[in-house]
Amino acid sequence: MSYPPGRTPRSPIFATAAGTQRGPFGWVEWLLLAAVALIWGSSYLFIAIGLESLEPAVITWGRVVLGSAVLMGLPGARRPVERADWGRIAALGIVWSTIPFLLGPVSQQHITSAMAGMINSLVPICSAVIAALLLRSRPRFPLVVGILLGFVGAIGLTVPARGDSPAINWGVLLAVVAVVFYALALNLAVPLQQKYGSPAVIMRALALAAVTTAPFGIAGLGGSEWSTGPVLAVVVLGILNTGVAFALVTLLVGRVGTTRGSVAVYFLPIVAMVLGVLLREETVLPIQVLGTGVVLLGAFLASRSES
Repeated sequence: MSYPPGRTPRSPIFATAAGTQRGPFGWVEWLLLAAVALIWGSSYLFIAIGLESLEPAVITWGRVVLGSAVLMGLPGARRPVERADWGRIAALGIVWSTIPFLLGPVSQQHITSAMAGMINSLVPICSAVIAALLLRSRPRFPLVVGILLGFVGAIGLTVPARGDSPAINWGVLLAVVAVVFYALALNLAVPLQQKYGSPAVIMRALALAAVTTAPFGIAGLGGSEWSTGPVLAVVVLGILNTGVAFALVTLLVGRVGTTRGSVAVYFLPIVAMVLGVLLREETVLPIQVLGTGVVLLGAFLASRSES
C-alpha cells in the first residue's frame, strides 16, 4: 500500500523515543543541563516580577510570542516539516506552552517563586512514568533509584512550605497539573527533535501557543499596568527563558532521552531558592535544603549510562 508524500502508515500523536546518546553524560550533556537549569531556574523570579503589574495571561502571551519570534531568526527554524507531523507539533504546543503557561502565573499568585521551582522537581518522575508507558519498557534499576530519590526530595521540598491555606493549596494544585503537562511534552519532543532539530520544532510549537493564548492575553491587557520592571521581566522570560531554553532542553532530551534529560529540572530548586532568598527575601526551611540534596543525588544516579 502506498501513501501520499509526507504521510506514514502510523503517526501517533502521543509517542516518544529513546535518546541517541545512551552512555553516561559527557561534557556536552552536562553543559546543556547546566544552561537549562540556570535559565529555567530564574523563570519563577521573572514571573513573580511580571505579576507585580501584569495579568497572568499577559505574561503567558508575551513569553510565547517573544520566544517564537527569537527562534524565527535561526536558519534551522525554517526547516520544512512533513504534514504527518503537524498534529504532533500542535499537541506539543498545547501541552508544553498553552496550558501550563496559563496555569503557571496563576499558581504563582498563591505560592512563592521558590515553591514553584520546588514543585517542578516532580517533572522527571512524571516524565519517567510517561516514557515507560509510551515505550512499553521499564527503566534500569539505578535510574529507578534516582527517580525515587528525586521524588522523596521533592516531597521534602514542597510539603513544609505548602501550609493549610486554601489559596496556597490551590496554587500548589495548579503547579502540579502544569508539571504533568510538562512531563508529557518532554516525551513528545524527543522524536520531533531527532527528526527536525530543536529550532524548527519549538518555533512552530510556540507560534501555535501564541495563537491559542492570544484571546486570554488580549483580555488581560485592560487589567495590566505597564511598568518598566515587569515588562522587562517578561521580555527576558520570553526571549531567554522560553525561546532559548526550550530549544536547549529539546536538544538535551533528543540526545539522552526524556527521563535522563528531564533531570535538569532537579537543579531548578537550587536556582529558584537562591534567587528567591537574595532578590525576593523569601524564606527557605532547612528541610527544603535537605530535600534539594536528596534530589541532586537522584539526578546523579539518573545521569548514568542506560546500557
